[in-house]
Amino acid sequence: MVESRAPAPHRTTLTLRDVCTALVTSGELSQEDAERVLTTNLGGDQRNHHPLELVAQASLKSLRTGHSLGLEQLTQWLARWGDQPYFHIDPLKIDAPAIARVMSYGFAQRHNILAVEIGRQEVVIASAEPFKLEWEANLRHVLQKDIKRVVANPEDIRRFTVEFYQLANSVSKASGDQGNGSSGIQNFEQLLDLGSNEHPDANDQHVVKIVDWLLQYAFEQRASDIHIEPRRNATQIRFRIDGVLHNVYEFPEQVGVAVTSRLKILGRLNVAEKRRPQDGRIKTRKPDNSEIELRLATMPTAFGEKMVLRVFDPEVLLQSFEQLGFSREDQERWRDITHRPHGIVLVTGPTGSGKTTTLYSTLKQLASSEVNVCTIEDPIEMVEPAFNQMQVQNNIELTFAAGVRSLLRQDPDIIMIGEIRDLETAEMAVQAALTGHLVLSTLHTNDAPSAITRLLELGIPPYLIRATVLGVMAQRLVRTLCPHCKTPTPLDDQAWHSLTKPWKATLPERVFQPAGCLECRNTGYLGRAGVYEILQLDGPLTAQINEQCELENLRRDAYRQGMRSLRLSGAQKVAAGQTTIEEILRVTPESQR
Repeated sequence: MVESRAPAPHRTTLTLRDVCTALVTSGELSQEDAERVLTTNLGGDQRNHHPLELVAQASLKSLRTGHSLGLEQLTQWLARWGDQPYFHIDPLKIDAPAIARVMSYGFAQRHNILAVEIGRQEVVIASAEPFKLEWEANLRHVLQKDIKRVVANPEDIRRFTVEFYQLANSVSKASGDQGNGSSGIQNFEQLLDLGSNEHPDANDQHVVKIVDWLLQYAFEQRASDIHIEPRRNATQIRFRIDGVLHNVYEFPEQVGVAVTSRLKILGRLNVAEKRRPQDGRIKTRKPDNSEIELRLATMPTAFGEKMVLRVFDPEVLLQSFEQLGFSREDQERWRDITHRPHGIVLVTGPTGSGKTTTLYSTLKQLASSEVNVCTIEDPIEMVEPAFNQMQVQNNIELTFAAGVRSLLRQDPDIIMIGEIRDLETAEMAVQAALTGHLVLSTLHTNDAPSAITRLLELGIPPYLIRATVLGVMAQRLVRTLCPHCKTPTPLDDQAWHSLTKPWKATLPERVFQPAGCLECRNTGYLGRAGVYEILQLDGPLTAQINEQCELENLRRDAYRQGMRSLRLSGAQKVAAGQTTIEEILRVTPESQR
């Protein structure tokens, strides 16, 4: 059914009747549905809601396409009716201070408009009233720039107008309009601005608002990490979303210092100490009132103190192995290793590859009223009532090794060591395994077989590795395709063979590529899943662990016994339509055989 365009309404400001009439004319709604919407809202207060919102509340379906007429779909229809481009407001791509300078908050509120892009010659203005013209000439005269009009979701315009202007106002008040001031605190590259000594306090109400906005915004955008990075004259804020960093905001330098200080206070860190790295934690709530934990880590840099906040969602612990990305075969191999009564199980991979999540999820499933689960961590990343957790404190000589030594006197069944970094910790892990405990820990190696050679390098004798290590799992996190917009694409045979060499993996019937939609912020990817390489040490493999252990021989024999490389594990996810060949090649090391 072809859409016909309704004539422009007589009034510049849309009414519910104008919208319903136009929807009927364009073939989107039946006359009966339109009358029902009008009758439902008859006599109600329509001033606080845009007509599109009232239609969206009726949960109707389009006669033309058969799809639900949600607010976003109705906004796209309105853009076609008004003959203006549709625009989705992505807060990650909005420069809030710049758009707040385009027009006053009062002017934006009065006309229900919002600047969304600012170019040298043109300003893009979003509105949900495409026929309203009275503000255009005034704004064009003030800005001395061309105006490009776009149509955006009225709910987004209303919400982001408040949020962006409040944030810009808080930043402006916090900086005291001293935009070029320099904090001069531990900034080795500082440019002195004599006479500028006014700096916002960490407990200033505007700084408190900025920090609250920053955290809530990160939770809403599904960020796994928040980076607060000082530069010469500014502080840059970046979020890591699905493994990729996005620039979010730029604060004036002194506001960035105050924000960092505020977060240090919340994390119970020493605010005065800016020379040494510090670690802390914050427990707070997401907008849906669920609890969430943040791990803070500071580091002195050339331009001041940098801070990274790692976001830990306790709900991750409730995820099954299937949700984490384990295949059925992976689950069987992993359960076989971790359900042994004693021995060492290692998880390897770089920082941010999901090792902690895997360990916590595994411990959560192993923990019961019959077993005593104890951990020694640096720092404790997620507090879990089912475990007895201890934190490393080097200032009182409570190291990993000392912690394991004390845990052995606590009648444990299962011990989790945050990371094996040195020979002393490795020896204590071996000692715990030899005395009848199941020990889980992490190592930093590229793949599973390399963990064995890493233990040999640390100084653990081969006979002790053969006696204690049950298995090793290497893992990576790959972005998964957005289920709402992924599209089938012809398979590139050459790319597939580069992914699966030296194996002769069966060509899949079809693969998918990212497309981009509102759900995934036009990236084509939504969420992440793990790819795993699980090495079980038994039989011939164990016999290879000696003083002359060759990594290549160990890896080759492990493949023969059924271990799948990270790339081959990723190829299975590509064949299942969960991710792309490019994503697997980006994240995983090259397979060797």
